[in-house]
Amino acid sequence: MVKPYINTAWQTILAFNKLETFEQLWALDAPWFEEKNQRRGGWSGVSRIDLALPRGGSVGVFLKRQENHRKRSLAYPLTGRATFAVEFENIQRFEQLGINTLEPIFFSDKRQQGKLQAILMTRELTGFKALSSEGFHPGGRYAKTAEKKLAMFKQLAALMHQMHNKNIKHDCFYLKHVFAKPLEKAGMELKVIDLEKAKKVPFRANATFRDIYSLLRHAQEWTDEDKLTFFKIYQGEEVLSATSGKLWRKINRKLETHKM
Repeated sequence: MVKPYINTAWQTILAFNKLETFEQLWALDAPWFEEKNQRRGGWSGVSRIDLALPRGGSVGVFLKRQENHRKRSLAYPLTGRATFAVEFENIQRFEQLGINTLEPIFFSDKRQQGKLQAILMTRELTGFKALSSEGFHPGGRYAKTAEKKLAMFKQLAALMHQMHNKNIKHDCFYLKHVFAKPLEKAGMELKVIDLEKAKKVPFRANATFRDIYSLLRHAQEWTDEDKLTFFKIYQGEEVLSATSGKLWRKINRKLETHKM
């Protein structure tokens, strides 16, 4: 068992709730936020809980627990690692790079009676909604005008650039994995989640192709014109260059294969 990570800003709150150890969190009786994911002899589930604050009030957090959910790699070809361990490391990496993501509160994993268990707790994204929500669809509340839609595309493209400039591929970049909070004056704050598959790749082009393709494939509410507009914004071109045009055709060929 690795030494548990506890966010120093949350130590007092966890202690106040008697949830500062792996054992206390693992034994917590909390309803599942969504149905548990069960596969290959293991399971993974998420609970939403309210932590009482020492001075009154409460704060919402998500408690993720899993058993025998592993990710194998060249470094761990046989035993693998808990997928939450990979996600936690990526959350820390994104934080270090200044890429908005979840706030980690607690992480630890342990082997017990031949089983690999892991816990990851993060703060609830209060006031945020996934970009897949109806309000962010073109024509929706937050993208009602062409100007608002373009502003959203620009911020989303900027978020992708933050990752890709560091050769980081999210590998699961769907609208449901980007959360937004509209700001009072203008624009919105974005945070990217679900970092289990994120990884550093040798070439930026690998990240660009995969993440843009994944985004456009699952942006079902976007028109073909919306998708091209977003791509142009990402590329920083009003008229696609020969290189960008080649990439656009490659993305579209792959998108077409999933329409059949």
